[in-house]
Amino acid sequence: MSAPRTFRIAAIPADGVGAEVVAAGRAVLDALARSSGGALAFDWTEFPWGCGYYEKTGRMMDEDGLKALEKFDAVYFGAVGWPSVPDHVSLWGLRLRICQNFDQWANVRPVHFHPGVTSPLRKADDTALDWVVVRENSEGEYAGLGGRNLSGRGPGNEVALQTALFTERGCERIIRFAFDLARTRSRRKVSSVTKSNAQQYGMVLWDEVFARVAGDYPDVETESVLVDAMSAKFVLHPEDLSVVVASNLNADILSDLGSALAGSLGLAASANLNPERRFPSMFEPVHGSAPDIAGQGLANPIGAIGSAALMLDHFGLADEAARVHKAIERTTASGVLTRDVGGTVGTDEVVAAVIEHLA
Repeated sequence: MSAPRTFRIAAIPADGVGAEVVAAGRAVLDALARSSGGALAFDWTEFPWGCGYYEKTGRMMDEDGLKALEKFDAVYFGAVGWPSVPDHVSLWGLRLRICQNFDQWANVRPVHFHPGVTSPLRKADDTALDWVVVRENSEGEYAGLGGRNLSGRGPGNEVALQTALFTERGCERIIRFAFDLARTRSRRKVSSVTKSNAQQYGMVLWDEVFARVAGDYPDVETESVLVDAMSAKFVLHPEDLSVVVASNLNADILSDLGSALAGSLGLAASANLNPERRFPSMFEPVHGSAPDIAGQGLANPIGAIGSAALMLDHFGLADEAARVHKAIERTTASGVLTRDVGGTVGTDEVVAAVIEHLA
């Protein structure tokens, strides 16, 4: 028998419910490997980074943490944030440090409506809805450029500057990524989102690049929509969406809206991709660390398990990814749901059901 195809994965549970949902995803992938007849294996290394690590060391991760992560095939992330550490410290010290230094410039967030989960959107009752938000993940409003100055003038006189960065290269690569993704879907359409009527420099550049790139994809339908109008469209006409591409901030907000419309942020999966594969990509649920329920076994693991399926796709394991997606669908359809989506069971029960439905 040939040796199994082994993938080395760095697990970073980080904070709050991150530990519970990363353990859930690991359990599902390990069950998948056991059922592969020796063809597949996952080699896990867990890192203790996060807010607890910060309180002990003054750092969110090891000083040479990025170098340690470079040797892995992927990073599997939980959630970051805890009340004792300022959010901008925890986010920039861990998650964004990895995303930016590994040039994970394409953030993919599917908006998927699961059977058995009631959506607050009435249209979801009788209309097939399924779209994906593609988020520029390396620059835009989260470039980290700016500063705080003039505090010496006294109280009330400090000035803070937060500068959004839009480069032609950054706009073009994420827009082309969205068009290429649209070509793999049944509805070949890309919706570009900006606020170029009010932000007349960076987002006008985005609009111009979108129009130019669209000319290379005559088989793909396009539209350009202002972010406020797209927010309304998510609610009023979601059936008209397929691939939505937007800047770092706008896509972050819109993808959360989409997840809420699907039923819960706990369902939402995401992939932070370095498409050139110069660095490992990172996979994580969209939800936060949820300190109010951490450690109680109540967290919804579907987002983390769905993120594990996106990781399988990234590895070229399309059939295995489809098995995990189908197991999730069977689980929710059977009514095994956590309380955030109207159910009564805990994390472990959902994991057990997904593993059972893998068969």
